[in-house]
Amino acid sequence: MRAPYQVLVIPFVLKEHGIEYCIFKRSDMGYWQAVAGGGEMGETPEQSARREVFEETGLGEDCRLIRLDSITSLPVVHVVGHFLWGEKMFVIPEYAFGLEVYDQKLNLSKEHTAYKWASYEEAVSALKWDSNKTALWELHTRLNSINSLKENYDKL
Repeated sequence: MRAPYQVLVIPFVLKEHGIEYCIFKRSDMGYWQAVAGGGEMGETPEQSARREVFEETGLGEDCRLIRLDSITSLPVVHVVGHFLWGEKMFVIPEYAFGLEVYDQKLNLSKEHTAYKWASYEEAVSALKWDSNKTALWELHTRLNSINSLKENYDKL
């Protein structure tokens, strides 16, 4: 049974020239987004994120999952089309994650017609939803802060 929350997962790969992020073109509406899907009862958001990314891309357990602080509220009717959890639940949370990928070849599900690896600038300009853009900004800023700290530490 569907749990009253959504997950958003942004795969990324660290390259010598910088970070690349993976975005996906939806087969039903044609816009670009991160991996998104619903939780199932009994799952934690982390478990849901791993399951959704495996179902939509084939990526496995060996990838490092990073829980982001970005959380947004989504209208229930935009997610499931009706008041699945009762007429008093109007919005559900969407929890965001980054996923460090080591293999850039993905096996897409039928939910998407294409994927592309892109720079931050290219990805953020292609994404449709503000929640995706905010999560991408947070992930990008965190990863660059970590890299900056490592570089400064190495200089000591």
